[in-house]
Amino acid sequence: MDGAFRFGDSPELADELGRLVVEGFKTATVSAHCLFEIEGEALPQAGQCFTVLSGTDEPMAVIETTEVFLSPMNEVSEAFALAEGEGDYRQWWDGHARYFTRVLAVHGIEFREDLLLVCERFKVVGSVPDP
Repeated sequence: MDGAFRFGDSPELADELGRLVVEGFKTATVSAHCLFEIEGEALPQAGQCFTVLSGTDEPMAVIETTEVFLSPMNEVSEAFALAEGEGDYRQWWDGHARYFTRVLAVHGIEFREDLLLVCERFKVVGSVPDP
């Protein structure tokens, strides 16, 4: 196992996105490339496995990264956006623009439409049984 994480920046969002993973609707995610640099973290790689956590840090699923690539946000394909399982392309764009505006502001960075993203595809390889 390569680690554990929550999707999003709030417990509610972590629960919602984790549920989409468990139900098979969410098979992709994006992160701001600059945050990996700021936090000194290595980029994810295909073959790595992670535990997806709920908003209360309870394990929800185990995923394996199957693909990683970089793309400016304004060049992310509709097919990739839809694989995030969060609605149509417009909903994906609007939601991610709000999210990145909020998250980047903490670091004094202004959101731009060509923000470089780390795009990941993944598959569920393990589930966490209900207690």
